[in-house]
Amino acid sequence: MAIRNIVKEGDPILTKVCRPVTNFDDKLAVLLDDMHETMINGDGVGLAAPQVGILRRIFVIDIGEGIIEAVNPKIIKTRGRQEGSEGCLSCPGEYGITERPMYVTMVAQNRYGDQFTLNAEGLLAKAICHENDHLDGILFKEHIIRKLEPDEIRAAEVK
Repeated sequence: MAIRNIVKEGDPILTKVCRPVTNFDDKLAVLLDDMHETMINGDGVGLAAPQVGILRRIFVIDIGEGIIEAVNPKIIKTRGRQEGSEGCLSCPGEYGITERPMYVTMVAQNRYGDQFTLNAEGLLAKAICHENDHLDGILFKEHIIRKLEPDEIRAAEVK
């Protein structure tokens, strides 16, 4: 496993729509492992393939309940709403209050190509929406209701 460089806002790759994964091979497994390690190293809860320069429909998430690997994910159902703070490894130091669904249902494939369905709520639902947006070239900043000021960010970090 290796830590990859995280692409930062301003790089055009973050605005592109990713292509589906068709090969479920060792190369995909290495990418998923590297993405997980890179996400942990960056102290994030999610990371999408374009954030490491790969235009494929892949993301990883770990909100503290174990790693979720999503290949060719599709959000097929949403309901409810939640507001909360959000940031992004590709936009360091920037945070805002966003509105996201409270519940999502996602269909995806695992690293072996097997399809699964995941029902998520709260933080996991927010993370799925955030990472799935990356696959369509959308940054979280497009969902910001209110930008958080530096003193608000510092106060949240102290808690």
